[in-house]
Amino acid sequence: MRRAARRPLPVRRPRALVHSAEHRLAVLTDIVKTANSILEPRRVIELIMAKIQELIPSEAWSMLMVDEEKQELTFELALGEKGKDLQAFRVKIGEGVAGWVAATGKPTIVNDTSKDPRFTGKFDDATQFRTSSILCAPLISRGRIIGVVEIINRKGGRFTKGDLEMLLTLVEPCAIAIENAILFQKAEQLTITDDLTKLFNSRYLNLYISREIKRCKRHGIPLSVIFLDLDGFKGVNDQHGHLAGSRTLSEVGQILVQAVRESDVLARYGGDEFVVVLPETPPAGALVIAERIRKSIESHHFLEGQGLKARISASFGIASYPDHALTPEGLIQKADQAMYRVKERNKNGIELAG
Repeated sequence: MRRAARRPLPVRRPRALVHSAEHRLAVLTDIVKTANSILEPRRVIELIMAKIQELIPSEAWSMLMVDEEKQELTFELALGEKGKDLQAFRVKIGEGVAGWVAATGKPTIVNDTSKDPRFTGKFDDATQFRTSSILCAPLISRGRIIGVVEIINRKGGRFTKGDLEMLLTLVEPCAIAIENAILFQKAEQLTITDDLTKLFNSRYLNLYISREIKRCKRHGIPLSVIFLDLDGFKGVNDQHGHLAGSRTLSEVGQILVQAVRESDVLARYGGDEFVVVLPETPPAGALVIAERIRKSIESHHFLEGQGLKARISASFGIASYPDHALTPEGLIQKADQAMYRVKERNKNGIELAG
């Protein structure tokens, strides 16, 4: 009588490996679920980078996004000892390890940068940081390379193929989440910006002032609004055509961007009217900024790119919370009325609401 064949015993994986695999799967599930529920690119990237650091501990790590127009990579997020120092840098596609990955779409492990010809030390020279090893993978969404993830100096040893596999497992679904967030942000931006000047539109302006007034009430801080209307703009339109008029408005938008602070909000209110919102700014501060804008517009030669040197000016009205009005509508109305008083006089001036 033949004895029944014995079944092979199941191979038991070490408990530590099972727990490690389970942990990684849990992290991956969590990150994909969370990333796809967030519609702000920056927050998606921060979440992904935090999880990558949890699974692959390192001294520094960064995410670079592709600027297709300039064929460059920009540091969207850089964390670690010298992370802040990298924010202003740009990397040409093909330059360095990250640029090579962006150009080829291939991931790579470099465990000794001194022996890899792709490595460039210019960032180390600028930041006084020493990069000895790199793990780098492309962010590919819908067949396009949209960025690169770079992990620097593995803690506790060398980067392994297992690290690379883990990174690729993470970045593949996350690349789509990042691009979805970017596309949503762009679509949302189109609904609140003016097509011509790329400044905010009146719809967004009212929402923003309402939000700022609530903040002002809570903290007892001022808020000022500058309402400006161009002088002589109709003459540009009549003499040089509507296309020249549109270009003039675009140039005014650029002048405004250069004249105000980063915290200030700019909007094209309609036609040749613009509004500047100045958070935490009393009337005296608003007068200084309005005068700076007035001088910039008055001294600017418009349409030089078209071989012209058109000159215009602007009339300004200023209203502040809580001095002149307590609502968004009231602030804009008061600033508008002050601007019209300038128009009725000699134009090219500034007046504070009464």
